[in-house]
Amino acid sequence: MKKKIHPAYHDNAKITCACGHITETGSSVENMKVDICSACHPFYTGKKKTLDTTGRVDRFKKLTEKSAAKKTTAKAARVSKNKK
Repeated sequence: MKKKIHPAYHDNAKITCACGHITETGSSVENMKVDICSACHPFYTGKKKTLDTTGRVDRFKKLTEKSAAKKTTAKAARVSKNKK
């Protein structure tokens, strides 16, 4: 191996998650910050968590409600038309 081309290795590198969980491991980076880790990830915890920063879930729910209302109105109009 060539000398002086490899990054420095830190045995006690700290990985800090947004949830506050800190993990120590070996890495070439001494301190890292991550958004999600095994302590807060829904796959590992079994808890379902919805991250909705732009309101997309609410917008989707409104669209589905509007579509369902439109279908029931159209169906009611068809039924009343057939009765005449």
